[in-house]
Amino acid sequence: MKLQTLQDLLVHELKDLYSAETQLVKALPKMVQAATNDALKAGFAEHLEETKNHVVRLDQIARSFDCKLTGHRCKAMEGLIEEGGELISEDAEDTVRDAGLIGAAQRVEHYEIAGYGTARALAECLGFDEAVRLLSETLDEEKATDEKLTELAENTINVEAAETAMAE
Repeated sequence: MKLQTLQDLLVHELKDLYSAETQLVKALPKMVQAATNDALKAGFAEHLEETKNHVVRLDQIARSFDCKLTGHRCKAMEGLIEEGGELISEDAEDTVRDAGLIGAAQRVEHYEIAGYGTARALAECLGFDEAVRLLSETLDEEKATDEKLTELAENTINVEAAETAMAE
């Protein structure tokens, strides 16, 4: 794809986000299964449903631009998911693995926050109000997920993992 206009760049960003989100739809069930903390399991399951909605929103934007978002592979998300998969397979205490899963999930969230922020800024500059609205909804959800993960880590999981280490 040749990037000659800002709209070309926006479509490129949307393709990357679409690939990232569709990869996450496949990866999140593995994170749900790997997590041992009930709140973390529930948070991953809830974010899976949100992620499916993110794909729907991206499809809506693509239809409004009369373009397809398939055919691109987000290598960054592929790498982040691969790292998360390696963590899942580690021989680890449950609470320590859960703490690591939160870190892996937050890396994903931060990547998505950057991507959605960029896409929204481009759409705003180009005057695509409906795309801005849809991208903003998703961006807000990604930020909220990141905040929930931080709260869960700081108030529960990291504390439990530290207590487990001290008890040994």
